[in-house]
Amino acid sequence: MVQTTFLQPASWPEALEARAANPDAVPVAGGTDVLVEVNFGRLHPSGLLDLGRVRELRTWGREKGRVRVGAGVTYSELITQLRGDLPALATAARTVGSPPIRNRGTLGGNLGTASPAGDCHPVLLACGAEVEVASSRVSRTVPADEFFVGPKRNALGADELISGVWIPRATGPQSFSKVGTRNAMVIAVCSLALALHPDSGRVGTGIGSAGPVPLRAREAEAFLEGHLAERGAWESKRPLEEAVVDRFAELVSQAAAPIDDVRGSLRYRRHALRVLARRSLGWCWNDYREAAR
Repeated sequence: MVQTTFLQPASWPEALEARAANPDAVPVAGGTDVLVEVNFGRLHPSGLLDLGRVRELRTWGREKGRVRVGAGVTYSELITQLRGDLPALATAARTVGSPPIRNRGTLGGNLGTASPAGDCHPVLLACGAEVEVASSRVSRTVPADEFFVGPKRNALGADELISGVWIPRATGPQSFSKVGTRNAMVIAVCSLALALHPDSGRVGTGIGSAGPVPLRAREAEAFLEGHLAERGAWESKRPLEEAVVDRFAELVSQAAAPIDDVRGSLRYRRHALRVLARRSLGWCWNDYREAAR
């Protein structure tokens, strides 16, 4: 039998000290991912670092056009408290598990697991979020699209913990959608986030469950940004041509790197992403045009 050391710091400084002294201990927030792995015998940690009592991780606040969301903020709190500032993130959180899971699971835990199918990850990519990490030595921020380095692998150092996420407040329409056997309590076959940033003329995308890590569709972003700028569409708010929507959807599909597995085939995932991209762009652009009336 493997003996497991259980650590339960009461403050953020204590948590960082415990992490430095026990780099092999697995951090636990809500436990909705880690404890499942333990219960099924897939994970045999030498130590568990429980962050549930660290109050500093449970806070959020606005600062200079951004929202800092503590790593311990739950999905339920994202839905009820941040849907105005971060609508796509609130929508993604609403698709996670069941109400008890959403009451326990946290944004930091989702990032720590770094699953390619994590529901919040595509939104963080589309919104240009930065992940704040810290150790007892130093703190730093990592762009969300550099945080995921492989399947269930992230950019954290051995002595680092996730302290929070910095996310720009929505300045335009955002959407999140996923394909699965039902709307919640299911791992996505694929998912897509789209964020329009009319203040800067940018378009942000995030693809989930269709590659080894969450991905951005950079060519699709550049194509749509160029079209909107060249045609003056941000200002005129004219309807988008079908050819533009089709090309954007095709570029999103091409950006994915899916595989065949028990949840869906490579071909189906690419097709589904084309459909999601068409719908998402239609929803967001229509919302943008309606908001100006």
